[in-house]
Amino acid sequence: MEKTRTRKLNITFESDMESPPAKKQKAGQKSGGSKGKVSEFIALASVPLVLVLGNSMLVPILPDLQDRLGISKFQSSLVITLFSVTAGLIIPISGYLSDRFSRKCIIIPSLIIYGAAGVLAGFGAVWNSYTTIIIARAIQGLGAAGTAPIAMALAGDMYSGGTESKALGLTEASNGTGKVISPILGSLLALIVWYAAFFAFPVFCLLSLLAVVFLLKEPKKGQPAPKLKPYLKSIGTILKEKGRWLITSFFAGSLALFILFGVLFYLSDILEEAPYNIKGVKKGFVLAIPLLGQVVTAYTTGALIKKNGTVMRWLINIGLALMTAALGVCSITLGKNLYFLIGLLTLSSIGTGLLLPCLNTMITGSVEKQQRGMITSIYNSLRFLGVAFGPPLFSWMMDISHATVFITVTSLSLITLGLAFFLIKPKGTIS
Repeated sequence: MEKTRTRKLNITFESDMESPPAKKQKAGQKSGGSKGKVSEFIALASVPLVLVLGNSMLVPILPDLQDRLGISKFQSSLVITLFSVTAGLIIPISGYLSDRFSRKCIIIPSLIIYGAAGVLAGFGAVWNSYTTIIIARAIQGLGAAGTAPIAMALAGDMYSGGTESKALGLTEASNGTGKVISPILGSLLALIVWYAAFFAFPVFCLLSLLAVVFLLKEPKKGQPAPKLKPYLKSIGTILKEKGRWLITSFFAGSLALFILFGVLFYLSDILEEAPYNIKGVKKGFVLAIPLLGQVVTAYTTGALIKKNGTVMRWLINIGLALMTAALGVCSITLGKNLYFLIGLLTLSSIGTGLLLPCLNTMITGSVEKQQRGMITSIYNSLRFLGVAFGPPLFSWMMDISHATVFITVTSLSLITLGLAFFLIKPKGTIS
């Protein structure tokens, strides 16, 4: 035990939720029963789930969108990209506001905006108005900025230690679960009418809204709301002190989502072409296979890592190595065998499932509660930008050659692996 105590971590994880007095424990719901935690976990997980459904459900219907509205492949990819770019730019603002006021004060109106804009996008599809759809998607991006990134910060506020890692792993698994069921759900809804997915968003947003309002009890702030100038100075100090590993972690998370959504776009396109000719619900199930590997891995990883820095470092490097190896083999085989291609992309997704929960836990625990909203928002902003640029850049690379797609992402994964190996070095038990 003495040996364990003397081992220190290069990165210090702090939380004002550690060892609170009895009254504060009650406010944070840390000492509640298992039923309370389950309901809280469900409410927290519903937020990233809704966020993903609002984006990934549209992937299977992008070819229909092109045909019905007479637009190009690039224009259809902007339906995903504009949403994600808008969210990525607004997320840091939402993060500051959540630190200054409260997490729920940002999440609740954000879900309302997200759902309402979904209705507008649906009517844009009914009217065959590409302009209306694009405007609505930008508004949805504004709403999305205050959802999952703030929920991640809220999980860090509410829990500590192994419970925090489990909660963050669950939010990442929920994010992945949304990606798994989205292609299937989007394809099933398209059987009713091709634009039905747009109108499904408000229903899911309403359910998540009710869960957040009635099931989550946010811990009370222990300190007064930060003013902008000293707040920004404190963020600058954090980035100066921990920037080497924080920025590397930001880049790794962004790259993982860039590859994941780019691969979804790639698969959605090639599956409908010869020799595969896979469309509709069947295509949705095929798209879900790699994502299922990520979901199972992410949840298991989040439940097991707790605060073990050594384990996190191993899993981050193993995850990036799996991504590099699997995508590298794809660049050689170039999808000549569909089963082999799906297997390799599933292996890459498993690598992503190992990587993201570790990054989430490290980044969320790296700062005190007063700056947590901004730091997690910067991280999530870059993740959103990764999602945003995945489809259009993959579309551009596909026009060059399929080999270009996989050589590029393999090279990026290898570079990130090298950066992570040398710059992200937690050791021992995180304190």
